[in-house]
Amino acid sequence: MFTGIVTDVGRVRRITPTARDHRYEIETAFDTATIDLGASISHAGCCLTVTEKGPGWFAVEVSGETLSKTTLRDWAEGTRVNLERAARLGDELGGHIVSGHVDGLGSVVSITPEGGSHRMVIEAPAPLHRYIAAKGSITVDGVSLTVNTVEGRTFGLNIIPHTWEHTTLGGLEVGNSVNLEIDMLARYLARWQETQ
Repeated sequence: MFTGIVTDVGRVRRITPTARDHRYEIETAFDTATIDLGASISHAGCCLTVTEKGPGWFAVEVSGETLSKTTLRDWAEGTRVNLERAARLGDELGGHIVSGHVDGLGSVVSITPEGGSHRMVIEAPAPLHRYIAAKGSITVDGVSLTVNTVEGRTFGLNIIPHTWEHTTLGGLEVGNSVNLEIDMLARYLARWQETQ
């Protein structure tokens, strides 16, 4: 489990196809001596397992399923990546409960400066858009954010300067795809309503 609070922006240093999947090596500022093999790390919202590591880098294997459903299929050497290590009991829960399971891909519709912040509008795929509510939480590329507005399949976000500068959100452009994970409570509430 994660909180959606990005603690490092890493960089893809190598992508290697393997007999089973793809192997991604990620450069990081994390102290890799404290990362266990088998540990879960969120990569732009995707929970992946550490399979190898060295000073300043670690490797993960990415399945064909993950490549088909997330932005990881578009990554290349040098791509910047929002990283978050798994939450531990007793950690501060600064964002919201995030599973690291991407629900779908959104598309950036507009980005508008607003004071010191940026207003971002994203279009969600159907039927995922039904689970997004104003003042609810959503994870965009691994970042926990509050939804400001919802109109049809689009929703608006306010990205504060700190988040803009310390995550990959500040590098997004109109038309870019983003990994979306809806709020876990919204998912279960919707499922409960469907069974009533």
